[in-house]
Amino acid sequence: MAILLGLDIGTTGCKASIFNDNGLLIAKTAREYEVDFPNPGWAEQDAEKVWQLAQICVQQVLTDCRQRDVAAIGLSVQGEAVMPVDKAGRALRPAILGMDTRTKEQNAWLVNKLGERYLFDHTGMPVHTINTLPKLLWLKQNEPELWRQAWKFLLYEDFIIHKMTGIAVISRCLASRTQVYDLVEDRWSDEILDALDLDSGRLSLVQPSGHPAGYMQANLAKELGFSKPPLVTTGGHDQACGALGVGLIQPGLAVVSSGTAEVVEVAMSTPVINETLYKGNISIYAHTVPGLYVSMTLNHSGGLLLRWFRDRFCQSEMEHAARSGDDAYNLMLKSAPDGPTGILVLPHFSGSGTPTFDTLSKGAILGLTFATGKADLAKAILEGLTYELRINLDLLKNGGIEIKELRAIGGGAKSDLWLQLKADITGIPVLKPEVTEAASWGAAILGGVGAGIYANTSQAVQATLRFEREFLPEPHSQEAYEKLFEQYRQVYPAITEINHNL
Repeated sequence: MAILLGLDIGTTGCKASIFNDNGLLIAKTAREYEVDFPNPGWAEQDAEKVWQLAQICVQQVLTDCRQRDVAAIGLSVQGEAVMPVDKAGRALRPAILGMDTRTKEQNAWLVNKLGERYLFDHTGMPVHTINTLPKLLWLKQNEPELWRQAWKFLLYEDFIIHKMTGIAVISRCLASRTQVYDLVEDRWSDEILDALDLDSGRLSLVQPSGHPAGYMQANLAKELGFSKPPLVTTGGHDQACGALGVGLIQPGLAVVSSGTAEVVEVAMSTPVINETLYKGNISIYAHTVPGLYVSMTLNHSGGLLLRWFRDRFCQSEMEHAARSGDDAYNLMLKSAPDGPTGILVLPHFSGSGTPTFDTLSKGAILGLTFATGKADLAKAILEGLTYELRINLDLLKNGGIEIKELRAIGGGAKSDLWLQLKADITGIPVLKPEVTEAASWGAAILGGVGAGIYANTSQAVQATLRFEREFLPEPHSQEAYEKLFEQYRQVYPAITEINHNL
């Protein structure tokens, strides 16, 4: 039986997970790391520290499961983050993350130079500060010496693959999220690169997901504890890897991923680029499954908002969890009310996601009284995040994309309370897979495809996918939340001007 490793490099933490080729999770380990905010609107990260912690995860999981003979490693990574590196692959500055919003001027320059609709029609990515393209332009305009010195500009996938193999290669999936990749021409865009005066040789070689990048360098493999160097393959954007891991291998299937951010992805046979999706800022990019594409909605806050609440206001729950082994999030929500809280939380703590992409929007909490407790607020945060989810699902429906069920993955899929909220607020059944850390499993599948263990991604999914439970909308709760949702829809437009002026 073959052993596979899925390495997930997220925004706030990394995970290393060991699976057998039947999809059974044998062991996993995780480490958290910081996001730095050196200036207002900036979000950066020490990429070398991320690599160090990723290595610790790999060492630890091999020790925990006593498995040293791993056939292949696949990668699932956060998108859009970019870092200049030297010829040894060392980061020359902190990575600029997707949530960074410093690039408003650069986006204005790109719109003037290339056109907003041109960028969307060719790359599938709406104009936004999240994209890699304006970050590259910012580096060129603001750090010109470093721009000249850099050997290449890498994202986390090719950064880690280069660390492991010495080869700079990136998946088509992740490359197509940069706004530098032409979906129609299926290559780095000559027109966009010319606008930046950037040679394509300073970006990584693009390969399909699951393509063998190379074997891990022998000295590194020995140091990490492998019996022999495993094959390292291209993986993809974490959301698309998660979509693969939960079985999105044919058009029309949908997944909701509740991690640092909350994302919905729907699989499509062709890149659907229409006026509704354009106006709704929906991104379209290549799936990790050959021949498929995915549409993606985005809420920047997601689980990051719940983590913020935990870290700022729930110290006693964290201390109790550390002593008892309980989950701090479960302790926070233990005494939450059964029904709606009646509190409306606008979760725009890092600006809004789709459909408005308002980087100046901010969070808000309405409906507080002296009776409000921590558990009420914790549940209200989940409700607010799920109202945002509903807004995006309605947008996809209006854009001609039908969703009959949601497959839940990520840390939020561990919470039955949150999954039932999703069903009640959206009116759509929610399926919980046995393996909720689907991004790591999707990455492991791609490793298995590259190593020849599976004939293709479809065969791997069909042989291994299992669901644990289905959450159906409860009519009474659905009716109550429908009324509150109508109230919630009024919050953002009502306070937009105030938020912009703060």
